[in-house]
Amino acid sequence: MTVRNGLASLLRPQDSILVLIDHQPYQLAGLNSHDPHLVVNNTTALAKAAKVFGVPTILTSVIAERGGVIFPQVTEVFPEQAVIDRTFVNTWEDRNVVGAVEATGRKQLIIAGLWTEVCVAMPAIQAAGEGWDVTVVTDACGGISVEAHEVAIQRMIRAGVNMMTWLAVMAEWQRDWARLDTAAGVTEVLQQHAAGCGIAYLWEQQLLNTPVPRSAG
Repeated sequence: MTVRNGLASLLRPQDSILVLIDHQPYQLAGLNSHDPHLVVNNTTALAKAAKVFGVPTILTSVIAERGGVIFPQVTEVFPEQAVIDRTFVNTWEDRNVVGAVEATGRKQLIIAGLWTEVCVAMPAIQAAGEGWDVTVVTDACGGISVEAHEVAIQRMIRAGVNMMTWLAVMAEWQRDWARLDTAAGVTEVLQQHAAGCGIAYLWEQQLLNTPVPRSAG
């Protein structure tokens, strides 16, 4: 098993490349490991976080004319970007996708998609074996059952793939609140997609802006 530790093992936005795989209606209809609303939310949040940090993001679908187009919540984050449509189940066998990843010159490959046990596990395991530093964002993925998702996660871990959640990825990219050029964008993503965390932040702002009552005396 690949050991990941030390500062160099953490994600860096300047070295990251995000690939979002098959977030399509057909795959969502077969999703049983997660609440589908959460998967859409989390995938959208991950896409927005990547945009905040300038992380190149590749969108890819499989036979979209039958499986449906990628969720509009995701494609609207990158309105000018074409989606790479494939026939390969394994994204890492599609030269259009791999070529786009290689063209960035980045080696921290971050993957999320549907389903975990098929369209995520295959490229993650292959890319890790080819020397890429691979991270899978587990809560922007999902499988046809809880077992399918969890077994796929364990299989990928044994292959040396790193596991994270979308909020952890965004926090690792930010790393320091003194990085003001991205701090506001991170805060906006939290407000829109981090549920209790985002609401708590808005509440904090409300309290900070609430006038102190005058003394009756």
